[in-house]
Amino acid sequence: MLLLAFLSLSLASAVWAQTPPGFSPNVTARLDVIFPSATVTPGLQLQKAAVASMPTIGTETSLSGTYLYLMVGKPPTTTGGPRGTVLHAMIIGFKSSGSMKNTTYVLTSTDTGPSSYFGPSPPAETPPHPHHYIEMLFEQPANFAVPSSMKSQVSSRLNFNTTEFISLAGLKDPVAANYFLITG
Repeated sequence: MLLLAFLSLSLASAVWAQTPPGFSPNVTARLDVIFPSATVTPGLQLQKAAVASMPTIGTETSLSGTYLYLMVGKPPTTTGGPRGTVLHAMIIGFKSSGSMKNTTYVLTSTDTGPSSYFGPSPPAETPPHPHHYIEMLFEQPANFAVPSSMKSQVSSRLNFNTTEFISLAGLKDPVAANYFLITG
């Protein structure tokens, strides 16, 4: 009986998680991510061409305030050892557009940075491995600026330390997240 209860809780938490297992921060509210040919559900396998351009983002409830959109790519750990996280987007100034797309309250921004959208394109691998692309939405602090110690990581996009950035930028936990997979 206890085993059944444990398994039920484990399955429920896996279903509710909007970020991959083992990823921190763990987020339960879903960020709606809509590409021209696909609407992302957590863990959806997509093709590179489907995610080449910036998606429409939103939430299932109307938000007020200003938000920061962050997308990172987590490569798989392979026999060659772990590879660094890639920053695919950091875009500020997202606000409610006042419009809906199906059941999504759409968020828009006129900003394109500090790091514009860079579509995922993992390299071909033998054997193929799925890469995780995690998208998070944060409340944007007033007068937000990239911390000076993180500017080179944001500029190069390589080996981006998500946890360190969240802490140094003074961000709270993400209000919503989602992720998809692309196999290299």
